[in-house]
Amino acid sequence: MIKTLWAITLVAVTTFAGAAENSAPPVSVKGEVLEVRDVESYTYLRLKTQEGETWAAVAKAPVKKGSDVTIENVMVMDNFVSKTLKKTFKTILFGSLAGAQSSPVAPGLGMATSHAINKINVADIHVPRAVGENAKTVAEIVSKAVELKDKPVLVRGKIVKYNPGIMGKNWIHLRDGSAANTNGDILVTTTNAAKLGDIVTVKGVVRNDKDFGSGYFYKVLIEDAALQP
Repeated sequence: MIKTLWAITLVAVTTFAGAAENSAPPVSVKGEVLEVRDVESYTYLRLKTQEGETWAAVAKAPVKKGSDVTIENVMVMDNFVSKTLKKTFKTILFGSLAGAQSSPVAPGLGMATSHAINKINVADIHVPRAVGENAKTVAEIVSKAVELKDKPVLVRGKIVKYNPGIMGKNWIHLRDGSAANTNGDILVTTTNAAKLGDIVTVKGVVRNDKDFGSGYFYKVLIEDAALQP
């Protein structure tokens, strides 16, 4: 199981399978299995629920067509692209199958078959500090996270982990060699494309205490970033 969260934004207010807009995500969903599609470690299920049809994803399980199932610990995600299935789900539920001995599946976390996390060797990375207004090192952003909350920063570093196309954003871990804690990385979300190993300057807004669910919590990250060479 991949331990680092890349990609994933929990939708706090969303819809699924015909439910009214701006309704809160359900904690659990019950339905009849209309279709089963297994991939390497996960099972996709097309369900008939009281609200209509919807897709769900759980840890791989021997589910039979026609059976009744309950999906627990539900998170809802729109426009999820599965590269494995070569399919875009307009809406999909991520969670755990009731009665199964497995953890909930979270988009961008457990769905490694759809959005593989790419990373490189991070040893001996030393990237010079960015030049310009609000320029900071990764260490400064981490150590002054509260002071910098909701403020713009400029930081330069090497992309050591990269996961594209989650919730319309690319998820990057940036390292400049200045920080000894938090694995020396800072998480960045951006709509700009990049490549693993690129050295880029990031301009974005510092956020604190982001809880993505399933026990994945970030004290500090940079959101809505623009990337410069």
